Amino acid sequence: MQICAVSARGGEVEFGVLREALDVSDATLSEHLRILTDAGYVDLRRVQRAKGQARSWVSLTAMGSTVLREHFAFLQSFAPPEPANPRRA
Repeated sequence: MQICAVSARGGEVEFGVLREALDVSDATLSEHLRILTDAGYVDLRRVQRAKGQARSWVSLTAMGSTVLREHFAFLQSFAPPEPANPRRA
């Protein structure tokens, strides 16, 4: 879900930026992105640079955005309700 959350905030996120934000290896991120892509939650776009390696960009799909919102709503359902009139300290 962290991959989806970071992608949701940044629109399209470059692979290296995402890897650093999550503090994971290339192999770990690649495997998780493959799973999320197969599920239809993220899209991957590779851009070949004129000189050097291709860069990969990750973006959240509409379905991924929906699933992320539903996941957050589910987690929020466990939070205790806020008091009607919270006192200020």
